[in-house]
Amino acid sequence: MDGRTRWIGRRAVCRLAALLLVLQAALAGCETVGPDGGGRADSVAVQQLLDRWAAAVRGHDERAYADAVDPAPEAGAYRDRRRQVYENLADVPFASWDYRVARLGGFAPAAGSGHRVAVEARLRYRLAGYDAAPVTVPVRLTAVRRDGRWYVAGDDTASGDRQLWEQGRVTVVRGAHGLVLGAGQQADLLRSVAALVDAAVPAVGAAWKDGPFDRVVVEMPASLERMGALLGAPASDYRGIAAVTTGDGTGTPARIVVNPEAYGALGDFGRRTVLTHEATHVATRDSTPRAMPMWLSEGFADWVAYRGSRRTPRQVAPELARSVASSGAPRGLPADADFGFTGEPGRLARAYEGGWLACRMVAERWGEGRLVDFYRAVGAKRGSVERGLSDVLGVSVQEFTERWRAYAGKVLRG
Repeated sequence: MDGRTRWIGRRAVCRLAALLLVLQAALAGCETVGPDGGGRADSVAVQQLLDRWAAAVRGHDERAYADAVDPAPEAGAYRDRRRQVYENLADVPFASWDYRVARLGGFAPAAGSGHRVAVEARLRYRLAGYDAAPVTVPVRLTAVRRDGRWYVAGDDTASGDRQLWEQGRVTVVRGAHGLVLGAGQQADLLRSVAALVDAAVPAVGAAWKDGPFDRVVVEMPASLERMGALLGAPASDYRGIAAVTTGDGTGTPARIVVNPEAYGALGDFGRRTVLTHEATHVATRDSTPRAMPMWLSEGFADWVAYRGSRRTPRQVAPELARSVASSGAPRGLPADADFGFTGEPGRLARAYEGGWLACRMVAERWGEGRLVDFYRAVGAKRGSVERGLSDVLGVSVQEFTERWRAYAGKVLRG
């Protein structure tokens, strides 16, 4: 909508000559109509429909949920699909679930009486015991009015599978520190993920030491392709990436999304490292602005993940070690572009390894507490590494880079 409205009275026109005399009565009989023809009364009715639909989810009322879906014979396939989705999410512990209509559009005649309308809305939900704020998801639905009653009659299948319960029955595993949701996965595998999360969360808390951190949510879809659907991106972007963390630190609840193919190729140590790395992102996200360089955010997460292990620098950073052996120390700290999921795999590996090595150097030379202080300082200064280095470590960017280059050459050649 362009922000303009026109008022339509009972006789189609609110006459200017009589406006002052009958304004209240005229407005009572008018509807706000947008360019697409969506009226106020229709918006209210569709909102009430979605309120009933949401209440059925919250109340585990399958009959009420089904009654909100178009009963027309031609909608049989859609009714079956919605019934399956309802069954898929039955075990997910929702604390809240509601819709907010944003706009209506695309009015068209429907089979039989009434009409059909496109609905743009937002689904908001919270997981009980895990989400302090709701997750907000844009949804596109179709509503239809038949014999004076509104029903849900379709959705945007082109953007389907964006939620785990749209991909299959969700299996729920609860641990001491994590809620693991899986679709198309064996319960034993999900229980093993929960056990590793239970070990990862305390390890992150011991390193970060920034208030209570004791809960994460993990989602594991059935395949790499389904992972891409969850994240709204091509599956190829995540090939070889074992897991990613969603949530931008603005109050949106975080999710660790596991790539079952890459994760399945890892051994126990690799799986534990991946989940500890991602749990670190969950813990630090409020201190990680978008402007923070990735070598620091990813390097710190890797530092926490490898902290306490007996792995040598050459074991943790094999790609960077090979590069140092053949070409000497790297010229500079990894750039954000080096962390792209697409492109030459060795470049991505060297970027992660270089960030980890920088954080390891700070922890060794200045102490673990100073490393955490440095991370927080950079976050507080909107990603300014220069200010963080100066205020916390007392060095310039150039001095830090030269020390890191010398450190990389020393520990990776040994």
